[in-house]
Amino acid sequence: MTTRRKFLRAAGAAAAFACLLPRAGGAADLAPDVQRSLRESKEILVATRRKSGTRSTIAPIWFWYDSGDELFFTTSPKSWKARRLKRGSPLYVWVGSEKGPFLVGTAEPVTDAATVARMGEAYSRKYWIAWLGFFRPRPERVADGRTVAYRVKLAPGTPPPPP
Repeated sequence: MTTRRKFLRAAGAAAAFACLLPRAGGAADLAPDVQRSLRESKEILVATRRKSGTRSTIAPIWFWYDSGDELFFTTSPKSWKARRLKRGSPLYVWVGSEKGPFLVGTAEPVTDAATVARMGEAYSRKYWIAWLGFFRPRPERVADGRTVAYRVKLAPGTPPPPP
């Protein structure tokens, strides 16, 4: 029995350590100039795929990108963007402008209060109005369901045709 416990402890420690290592295929998939654009840009333009298969209208949004191949953003749970992402739509991302780098993302909701709080802090550093306390992600709004926060795993892609 003690051998099994030791094995489980060692396996748990190895799994925890593995979480700290960089993921294979992560940031290496994004070119350095795309990563720099994500760090420097104030907004991204996003679109989703409609039920008909066509691309939605492009909309600008604020976001947080630290490094790697993930970005974070929030939206209203009643927005078309949130409804389509819930249904499994990819997120089409243009960095900075429609002529900027294009990426395709897979979005998943974020409910972790600590992550949403980090998003709020990042927004406060990036956007002056968020620093004043407006339009910044708040854990209590996500917990109440008034806001949906997303983590988007990014990959290079080809832009879909306009609607």
